[in-house]
Amino acid sequence: MEDSSTKGLKQERKKRQRVARIKTALICVVGIWLLASMIICTALVFKVYMLEEKLDYLLDNFTVSGQMETESKQTFAKTDESAYFDLEDTTENGEWANGYSEYYSVAEAVNQKENLAGPEDIHKVYLTFDDGPSSNTTAILDILKKHNIKATFFVIGKEDDESKARYRQIVNEGHTLAMHSYSHKYSVLYDSLDSFESDFSKIQNYLYEVTGQECLFYRFPGGSSNHVSNTDMKEFINYLNTQGITYFDWNVSSGDATSQAYTAEELVDNVMKDVVKYKTSIVLMHDAETKTTTVEALEPMIEALESMGAEILPIDENTTVVQHIAAASVKQQ
Repeated sequence: MEDSSTKGLKQERKKRQRVARIKTALICVVGIWLLASMIICTALVFKVYMLEEKLDYLLDNFTVSGQMETESKQTFAKTDESAYFDLEDTTENGEWANGYSEYYSVAEAVNQKENLAGPEDIHKVYLTFDDGPSSNTTAILDILKKHNIKATFFVIGKEDDESKARYRQIVNEGHTLAMHSYSHKYSVLYDSLDSFESDFSKIQNYLYEVTGQECLFYRFPGGSSNHVSNTDMKEFINYLNTQGITYFDWNVSSGDATSQAYTAEELVDNVMKDVVKYKTSIVLMHDAETKTTTVEALEPMIEALESMGAEILPIDENTTVVQHIAAASVKQQ
């Protein structure tokens, strides 16, 4: 039989083993809990990021109701007595008669009466592409080069090597490189004047660093007439005025920003039916990975414009401005 001391040692050893097993189990539980927490937090951060991206996409492509369309026309008509709104372009329910009603196509450009084309007027058409550069930029540039056409690219901030090369290609091939904000995030960009100034400085400095080109033209994401901004858009316009920057909206839209899946032929028709109205047409299109139909529509669009005798030009300091809120009407603060 074991003496009492030997028995006591065995019991002590078993006790220590149980304690060690408990410690190991606790460490495993805590480790698993920490790992699970990290995975959950990472998943939540990613989900929030994706929701923000989706929100920005919806804001950029959502179709407003006819009621908001009408109210915004009245609002801008009161803001600037010289504003001209062609209400005959809307149907009974307030949607645009041409079949598209973009979220940000909520106000007609000011002074459009003076811009209406007569039978003897030459149509000046400015093809503009927002949101690039993208995987479609090179294809767009190739078509423009084939037809010896210069256009305007309102770009956002992208720091990968391919995007940097596309910025340079735009400049080297004689097109106008213009700014469309760095982030293109409405919730950040339009949160305050400070936020807007920071974003503007970032895109202007970045494009100069990459291309050596000083950009002098800007387009507000959603346009100057958007209903998303938390701050009065006139504050941003005033800031651009103080910086010597000219901003451009549009008076002709291809409709490629809507949720409706237009064919290439329909995109061309959307443009051509409005270009004939004006002496100066600023045409809104988009340079994004998903806009392959825009690329398909570009060549027949150019051919149709050339057939009607239009001059297709890049935006420069001599271009007649097309703005939903006249920059000249905004008093310096």
